[in-house]
Amino acid sequence: MTPFKEQEMTKVGFIGLGNMGLPMAKNLQAAGFEVVGFDLSDTARNGAEADGIDVVTTAVGAAENADIVITMLPNGDIAKSVAEELLSIMPAGRLLIDSSTIDVASARDIHSLARTSGMLCLDAPVSGGVGGASAGTLTFMVGGSAEAFDAGRSSLDIMGQKSVFCGDGGAGQAAKICNNMLLGISMIGACEAFALAEKLGLDQASLFDVVSTSSGSCWSVNTYCPVPGVGPQSPADNNYLPGFAASLMLKDLNLAMNAASAAGATTTMGAEATALYKKMNELGQGEQDFSAMINLLGKLT
Repeated sequence: MTPFKEQEMTKVGFIGLGNMGLPMAKNLQAAGFEVVGFDLSDTARNGAEADGIDVVTTAVGAAENADIVITMLPNGDIAKSVAEELLSIMPAGRLLIDSSTIDVASARDIHSLARTSGMLCLDAPVSGGVGGASAGTLTFMVGGSAEAFDAGRSSLDIMGQKSVFCGDGGAGQAAKICNNMLLGISMIGACEAFALAEKLGLDQASLFDVVSTSSGSCWSVNTYCPVPGVGPQSPADNNYLPGFAASLMLKDLNLAMNAASAAGATTTMGAEATALYKKMNELGQGEQDFSAMINLLGKLT
């Protein structure tokens, strides 16, 4: 296998042009990459074309002449199926970057398929939401070989502000689900604290001023406060329209719980968070931002 030099990897096939994938593809194109995209959805393809992305009618058509293929797909089964299809037609030495959020086992299977096909491969899920995808400020959590990371670094640097090399294949997905399990837990803690403050008659802006500069300080309070009109602008100030939907938080928590079960790890608080976000989704609130948990807590009490 003779991999391309990093600077030669300028042709990108982008599979999955949804809320995250489309702005990522647009940022690559704006930086001078030659991008060809595909999505199963007519709406997504039409939207991408309207935004100036060259769109084709099959995933193979997007990948066959690409130096780098990037996938942003809903789950592990789909990601594996698409990877198997594309790896069979990509010339040896090219790079597959899967930025979907999927289970660790599926990510490792994709790496194994890539090795068998003579391809470089990275699992590179993201943090930062739709806003980060649009602004090019995502954080990539990356698993794979050092050689693959070097080959993909220039494209990752266009789409994000930070790429953390986490280790071998699957390590990026492992980091993502651990991070998001902690995020789900910390948001529930923030929501409970502010809900309690309200019951105690404490001004919530005053609580924010205390917590954001004290030992309770965390991202869920400082940057993404779940109370409208408190702290920096957040989805709470926009009727909880999602930056990160509760349905996606439940997906990530379920991935974390499955991984914990397979690894024999104890995740008591993770399980509690999963149960609460499951309840939120069952009540039809899955398309609200995950910080709307504060409203569910009020109903439960």
